[in-house]
Amino acid sequence: MRRSDGAAALAGVAAGVVTLGVGSLVAVLTGPSTDPLVAVGAAFVDATPGWLKDFAASTFGTADKVVLGIGELVVLAGLAALAGVLAHRRWAWGATVVVALGAVVGLAAMGRPDAGVLAPLPAVAGAAAGLLALRALLRRLPDDEPVDARATATRAAPDTTAVAGAPAPGQRSAPDSPFPTVPPPGTQGSGRGSSRRGFLVGVGTATAAGLVAVVVGRALSGTRRGVQAARDALRLPAPARSAAPVPADVQVDVAGVAPWQTPAGEFYRIDTALVVPQVDPATWVLRVHGLVEQEVELTWAELIASDLVEAWVTLACVSNPVGGDLIGNQRWLGLPIREVLARARPTADADMVLSRSVDGFTASTPLEVLTDDRDALLAIAMDGEPLPPEHGFPVRMVVPGLYGYVSATKWVVDLEVTRFDAATAYWTDRGWSERGPVKTQSRIEVPRPSARVDAGDVVVAGTAWAQHRGIVRVQVRVDDGEWQDAELAGDGGVDSWRQWRWTWPAEPGEHQLFVRAFDPDGPQTGAQQGEIPDGATGYDTVRVTVG
Repeated sequence: MRRSDGAAALAGVAAGVVTLGVGSLVAVLTGPSTDPLVAVGAAFVDATPGWLKDFAASTFGTADKVVLGIGELVVLAGLAALAGVLAHRRWAWGATVVVALGAVVGLAAMGRPDAGVLAPLPAVAGAAAGLLALRALLRRLPDDEPVDARATATRAAPDTTAVAGAPAPGQRSAPDSPFPTVPPPGTQGSGRGSSRRGFLVGVGTATAAGLVAVVVGRALSGTRRGVQAARDALRLPAPARSAAPVPADVQVDVAGVAPWQTPAGEFYRIDTALVVPQVDPATWVLRVHGLVEQEVELTWAELIASDLVEAWVTLACVSNPVGGDLIGNQRWLGLPIREVLARARPTADADMVLSRSVDGFTASTPLEVLTDDRDALLAIAMDGEPLPPEHGFPVRMVVPGLYGYVSATKWVVDLEVTRFDAATAYWTDRGWSERGPVKTQSRIEVPRPSARVDAGDVVVAGTAWAQHRGIVRVQVRVDDGEWQDAELAGDGGVDSWRQWRWTWPAEPGEHQLFVRAFDPDGPQTGAQQGEIPDGATGYDTVRVTVG
């Protein structure tokens, strides 16, 4: 072990920051997906097995990308520190680690769907800059020896300088000694102190420069400001068909129950994009091809000039656990997908549409779901405003009755009419079901889990959903008692969720509440199943204490 290994590790981390900064700056020229952090993170997401994705979504919810980013930085910092230590001991070892990491990042960038011939350039430039920074910082390290070797040398070395009672070098002279104190070699003056200060200044400067480069690179990458300006300037056309009027009583008057209309800023976001794609509507084109009689290309101008419709649709993520909140209800504006497919005229043997995002994500949607009378839309707006970039601006798919992983493609640019036995999609390749109909579910939102309530009348309330079938009944059970009918709120349509409430004559003690919902075909199943492969099932339950 060397005393300076810690400083060498610090040098490695600082050089790693330089690597990321230079890579981020070069990615301004080669595209946001080639940024080292983005490329590595996206490759990790692509390699994530279904069970781990499910764990991340159910555990961290919409913060899953933040957790991934933190984990990625921790791992990279550890590898950079290792490179610094190895390079301090033998330069070739550390340099090999840096080059290997650069190669991995370059391969990850080359594997992105939008990768060009210059995709590896940020990784190459970043690795080169990191090597130079590491070399320069290690040269500033204070001289040091292995701790064990120094101790051994001190014990074993003969005292060759002691003459006539003079102290050995480094030993203090006795107060009356005629010999001056002689510091050990290499410690004269302030050389070691200056070297240490110089090293720390170098580390700080390299780290600051790398961080600035990352910030500048991210700010300049893509067309973020231009796309935001285009969105701000967009004037939505009036719908040819407005959404159906919403009954006044769709929202139960119970504090703590989620809004029937989910605010756009609070709508859940689960997708595979580490960096939100920036798509200029002026350049957006949707291609429809495959098993069709006529290929179709739909431009933005053609889309907004079409007869657009409004619809209330509840979207749900397949990773939503029983009682979870990865679900939201909104008013969408868009063009029915069936009208675009009608122009393309799918062939008789087609049974699936493979939708593709600008960043390469794919989803497999049954053709019949996109061609029946439901409001499956190429949506351009939610809540009367253009889509936020993180929710798919300028165009995304909204399909009632299906989980998002097989239908809700954001930043959509391609529809391939095909067959389930001929093509697969992003999540079906990772173990999820190829078809994802939403399952009838319900949740208790009031009272909250582990709540303490007073004996007497206690309001129990929540939400139930069965998109494109509708909720016709909700029941609540206390412990092992009989199921009791709850009062349903107003019906906002079969494609939207529905709220409910029930007054419970609560008696003192510990109790467990259960809820179940009914669609026209009967009650939801109480069988417990996890999210994989096609959505969770089971009764939502809440334990409460009645005082």
